[in-house]
Amino acid sequence: MQRRTPRNALDRLRTPRRFHGFLKSASVCALIAGLLSPLSPAMAAGTSTTAPTTPRATAGDHCGGRCSDILPPGQNGNATLAQILLNQAFGTQPAHAEDQLGPYADLATGYQGLTNDKINTFFSDASFGVPDGQAASTVRPAGRGDVTIVRDKKTGVPHITGTTRYGTEFGAGYAAAQDRLWLMDLFRHVGRGQLTPFAGGAPANQGLEQQFWRSAPYTEADLEAQIESAAAKAGERGELALADVDAYVAGVNAYIDASDKGRYFPGEYVLTGHKDAITNAGTIEHFKRSDLIALASVIGSLFGAGGGGEVNNALSLLAAQEKYGVAEGTKVWESFRQRNDPEAVLTQRDGSFPYLPTPDDPQGRALPDAGSVQAEPLVYDRTGSAGAAGATGASAKAADTAVTSARRGMSNALVVSGKHTDSGHPVAVFGPQTGYFAPQLLMLQEIQGPGISARGASFAGLSMYVELGRGQDYAWSATTSGQDIIDTYAVELCQDDHHYLYRGTCTAMEKVERRNAWKPTVADSTAAGSYTMRVWRTKYGPVESRATVGGKKVAYTTLRSSYLHEADSIIGFQMLNDPDYLDSPERFQGAVQHINYTFNWFYADSEHTAYYNSGDNPVRANGVDAEFPVWARSAYEWQGWDPADNTARYTGPSAHPQSVDQDYYISWNNKQAEDYPAASWGNGSVHRGNLLDDRVRKLVAQGGVTRAALVKAMAEAGLADLRAEDVVPGLLKVIESAPVTDPAAKTAVDRLKAWLSAGGLRTETSAGSKKYAHADAIRTLDAWWPLLVKAEFEPGLGSDLYTAFTRNLPVDESPSAAHGPTGAHAGSAFQYGWWSFVDKDVRSVLGESVKGPLAREYCGGGDLAACRGTLVSTLKEAAGRTPAQVYPGDDNCSAGDQWCADSVIHRTLGGIKHGGISWQNRPTYQQVVEFTSHR
Repeated sequence: MQRRTPRNALDRLRTPRRFHGFLKSASVCALIAGLLSPLSPAMAAGTSTTAPTTPRATAGDHCGGRCSDILPPGQNGNATLAQILLNQAFGTQPAHAEDQLGPYADLATGYQGLTNDKINTFFSDASFGVPDGQAASTVRPAGRGDVTIVRDKKTGVPHITGTTRYGTEFGAGYAAAQDRLWLMDLFRHVGRGQLTPFAGGAPANQGLEQQFWRSAPYTEADLEAQIESAAAKAGERGELALADVDAYVAGVNAYIDASDKGRYFPGEYVLTGHKDAITNAGTIEHFKRSDLIALASVIGSLFGAGGGGEVNNALSLLAAQEKYGVAEGTKVWESFRQRNDPEAVLTQRDGSFPYLPTPDDPQGRALPDAGSVQAEPLVYDRTGSAGAAGATGASAKAADTAVTSARRGMSNALVVSGKHTDSGHPVAVFGPQTGYFAPQLLMLQEIQGPGISARGASFAGLSMYVELGRGQDYAWSATTSGQDIIDTYAVELCQDDHHYLYRGTCTAMEKVERRNAWKPTVADSTAAGSYTMRVWRTKYGPVESRATVGGKKVAYTTLRSSYLHEADSIIGFQMLNDPDYLDSPERFQGAVQHINYTFNWFYADSEHTAYYNSGDNPVRANGVDAEFPVWARSAYEWQGWDPADNTARYTGPSAHPQSVDQDYYISWNNKQAEDYPAASWGNGSVHRGNLLDDRVRKLVAQGGVTRAALVKAMAEAGLADLRAEDVVPGLLKVIESAPVTDPAAKTAVDRLKAWLSAGGLRTETSAGSKKYAHADAIRTLDAWWPLLVKAEFEPGLGSDLYTAFTRNLPVDESPSAAHGPTGAHAGSAFQYGWWSFVDKDVRSVLGESVKGPLAREYCGGGDLAACRGTLVSTLKEAAGRTPAQVYPGDDNCSAGDQWCADSVIHRTLGGIKHGGISWQNRPTYQQVVEFTSHR
């Protein structure tokens, strides 16, 4: 039976393959010479561009040369038509388009000999300013006298220095458009559900706009109101934020005008039919405030919104109760759910932070009748290519992804207190794991101006402030936390399918529509087509599915606490950039309390470290179990909920996991703290967070931790196979509980043991070999894992319950597992899988102590000999599978190419392509910091 396999929607968005065919039939040189004669950026903009000897910025820098960062593939994410054609034809790269990719990739084979003085072989110096003689250019955008943008020679990062607040933010907007205009334009259309008319009707584009617009179906009035609402609630800081946004947007638009006049705008505008390469006819639409909210809704949905999946939870609970009876079935379900597993690795190791406790007598549950759940249609009135099989398949995937709790939850952090470091100062290695795209979703910048002093990364189009980076004497970063801020309500229907009971009154649902049409372009040859996206909105959020509950017709809706509040976090980011405000770990915690998305935040200065978990956590009604759908009735609404603006009572700051100066912190999207459950499944005895915790704990015990040692710990964890390190030893213990006499099984066991002895890492035999050491053992485990999980659990659970549980939590997410939540070639791996289930079950069968065991033993029905037989038979089957069977190939890799199947490939969101690199499971943007002094 085919199961749903969630994956990140951005993995499906790429430049259509039509580009390549076009270039085969065109004379590239003729196109470049005959169609393009752009002015220089300076001439077009009326600015000055020079390469002077520029001293470092005057802002205080307390890093002492010990701050570094990296963001592949490169800073430059814009390319003219000429540059795109050259790249597609000959592989040439625009300046600074991929100069950070090589050092980033090289760490995978170079980390073992790392010392502090070699860190910047693999990272870039993240000190403030530009050293003497290293300024590549200086631009005064739009001829302004109150801001300069200096770009350094090494990486092309913009260093924006303003003498006025307006000028500083104007410069930030101008620099963002210089580096990411096409990407910004792309995502403002994704956020509005209007990608296909803008970029083409490829099935991947259809699926992408459907997924995001389903969860954030905003009208233009909704978008415009959100930034003003966020500002109005924040007093003077709100007024300042609004002024910053206006200045930033003005800077973006100034670059659009300059690049249009000079004809050096991104070439994708020509290839998608928005501009004419010969006459320059056509328009690049100016940005406005509401575009930033559309952008923020996409980023927030991807990385900062935990929860959802309540209907899937209900279906697996009902399957468990059908299999075992209500009481025993509930016990089995809870043991797999692992809401508060006592063996789970924690970020905050002291204290308890109760959130969403399991009620003894759940109130208001609205579980669906068997077989009654039907997904709510989104797409109507298909014409042309919108009715093709590929298009309808993309719609199905988008709908499936929208209802899962297995959301992209990446990023990691390693932070060690100065009590345990060689220098006596805290050391941090941290960053967001946002996937690999070309151009990258994030961009680097330094901003220095009145009330702003920071360097780091920001999402393109939202870079009026540095969102992750460093200030004068502190640095900060975040990981996705994923606590539950999304609930599902069952609204009882009345009158017809589009009216519902709201607090006793039959109320009409609001219909919100997008009519999208497209036609073929050079970039996307998809035939003309169109469709209508239609969402029905209620006070309790958009309709997600329909069912009956106790025979009553209901619509299941999804309500997110950040819905209609995509701009609220702007105040927190403003405070993080303000050196006059942020002067202590407590002030840091105060700043990130203003961020309503679900993140773990980490801080380090020269003396202290700190942690805080952010997010608007709604206080549920007494007795409500937020794991399941509840009735849309006053008694079960969020406490203090006001549907007019979707506000509620939220848990107070003290209820969020937090601390200052814990001996060390690690996070890899694991459980935050005791009694603080994550919305997604899989926080049990084995989690990829263990890969960090085990290594950092060992370093701290030894003492004298250095930046190099912490980078090495991160790098090794990023090459480790979690299954090999933490689960396979137990499996081999079962297999070797009796002599292994079968030759094929013995060979497979010996190969696995040799690999484990070498560390269980997925590493090349040598740099650039594109061949794994212990390749046969890796191939065997990749083939074995799904076989052993199914053979271990399906006989006991039964097919229906096993399948239901796999919809809650995918079985595997190895680097080459294209079916996982992140898709193939995405780097991130081992976040979602059945590792804890296998680990606990096998330990139980072995008679070992297990805290929080599964409700039953499954491997061999609890019999050690039978369990051994299951493992040996599946191991033999796996070992017999050929590389081509295990790694079937895709658009990028031939069948059987193991290294390529794992490799990280930057997915093209524009016209520039990059080659793949060896697999690493690490942050996309990453900082290494150690401050030597404090203001």
